[in-house]
Amino acid sequence: MDRRNFLKAASGFALLAAGTATGVSRIFAGTPLSSSEKELPDKEMTGNNSKMEYRKLGGLDVSAIGLGCLPMVGYYGGKYDKNEMIALIRRAYDQGVTFFDTAEVYGPYISEEWVGEAVAPFRRKAKIGTKFGFGVEEKQPTALNSRPDHIRRAVEGSLKRLRTDYIDLLYQHRVDPKVPIEEVAGTVKDLMQEGKVLHRGLSEASARSIRRAHAVCPLSAVQSEYAIWWREPETKIFPTLEELGIGFVPYCPLGRAFLTGTINENSRFGKGDRRWNLPQFQPEALKHNMPLVALVRKWAERKGVTPAQFALVWMLSRKAWIAPIPGTTRPVHLDDFLGAANVRLTPYEMEEFDKAYTQIELMGHRADPFTESQIGK
Repeated sequence: MDRRNFLKAASGFALLAAGTATGVSRIFAGTPLSSSEKELPDKEMTGNNSKMEYRKLGGLDVSAIGLGCLPMVGYYGGKYDKNEMIALIRRAYDQGVTFFDTAEVYGPYISEEWVGEAVAPFRRKAKIGTKFGFGVEEKQPTALNSRPDHIRRAVEGSLKRLRTDYIDLLYQHRVDPKVPIEEVAGTVKDLMQEGKVLHRGLSEASARSIRRAHAVCPLSAVQSEYAIWWREPETKIFPTLEELGIGFVPYCPLGRAFLTGTINENSRFGKGDRRWNLPQFQPEALKHNMPLVALVRKWAERKGVTPAQFALVWMLSRKAWIAPIPGTTRPVHLDDFLGAANVRLTPYEMEEFDKAYTQIELMGHRADPFTESQIGK
């Protein structure tokens, strides 16, 4: 069987497996996996970190902690060296990370190019998630575009930049109100049947859109912002994900660094930093929300981990179908948060933490008004 036919068969199996799943397997039961239940790939699948846990997003096997590659293109300010970022991605792989997140709009295009070059030596062992859905080719990167012809051109461009003949996980970056989600799902389903896409997902979608899309072509994952200080997905989409057997990929799981303890009430952000106009990062909100940082630090000390590690430990302990994608540009930060790979909270500890958490009143929404207008649709 040649490569293209193999991929067609693989994506067809993914469609079948996701579509015929009935009930909820133990990996979607909300309890931590026992050592015998962890999906541990063979030694040649990953780098050198035998402590990394592996999870399933629908039918897609990924490292429990992935790497978000958006900050590398200056999302939070700064300009980063290509070779250093490629080395960072490979460093993550050497520590057991197999799941790398990017998108055509990141850069635009630069993030995909760097990810493609970085994972080329171990492409068959890496799982790449990328996205379409913004008007990048029209030079309108904040406008939505999920027309079928655009999707196909976006995928062909992503394949070229990623130096691959298939995409492991393809997300619709935002739901486009001008294009029926069933039409989008049908287009991606065709791409899966052609072997160009193996699994599909949505980003920042409502429960209603998730159901509509899943009915046409099963979803493996949904991506959304989620962190200790932003828990809206728990009530809005978790029940739907759990019911349908869809994995969850949280971005900004460290609260854009707020939960790491490196930001204080006097921190300020310039216009080159994405946080500059976000409600949670305004001076009044930063000061108001500091008790949460203190709570995270207290629990981190209790568990013998850093605050960044605890933020991920908390998340990984909640559901076995969650695989966060923290991002960074610095090796020291990468090494830090990957230290959370093998630590978990007990159900009693989670209950105790949540009891203390509910006593803290948080201030500020996660998004600016324009971004808010495009999410949760």
